[in-house]
Amino acid sequence: MNNADKKPRGRPRSDRSHQAILQATLELLAEVGFDAMSIEAIAARAGVGKTTIYRRYPSKEELIADAIESIRQEIVLPDTGNLDTDIDALIQNAAQIVLTPLGRQTVATIVSSAAHNPQFARIYWTKYLQPRRRDFAIVIERAKARNEILPDVDSDLIFDLMSGIMLYALIFQPTADWISYTRRALDLALKSMRDLARG
Repeated sequence: MNNADKKPRGRPRSDRSHQAILQATLELLAEVGFDAMSIEAIAARAGVGKTTIYRRYPSKEELIADAIESIRQEIVLPDTGNLDTDIDALIQNAAQIVLTPLGRQTVATIVSSAAHNPQFARIYWTKYLQPRRRDFAIVIERAKARNEILPDVDSDLIFDLMSGIMLYALIFQPTADWISYTRRALDLALKSMRDLARG
């Protein structure tokens, strides 16, 4: 058989199975919650065997973390040449993710699951939050090189402050809109760092 006789193939079976597993995980997470769902139920919903899941994921926690991340868009790392506009870009990008109904549900799932399951919290921290922290450190290092902030500023602490402000505003919904509130709160946290660097 030559190449002309070959029919185009659809999505590979392994990829289809993987997507079915992730979708089944998200559906059961919404229906029964983290603790009540099982690998058996996920396999049945996805139409695959348990061994298919365990070949990809050593634990339920690993699978759930991956399923949650599969519906979250990655935040683009900005490089505008200025810390203030870099922060603005990060906030705007985050708003496009977390201010949707799916985004709010995803954040709620992450917080609830991490609060009740230390293993999930550790996996999510290691696989997803730490890489984002490292990426954010690049933004801060650029600001240091431009003498916008002090050289000893802790980029991890700024990332944690920004994440905490965003989460607080998302849950309690202050009177100002989410973007404005997050920007004002972060400005207050960064003000002393900028002022000292410029002074």
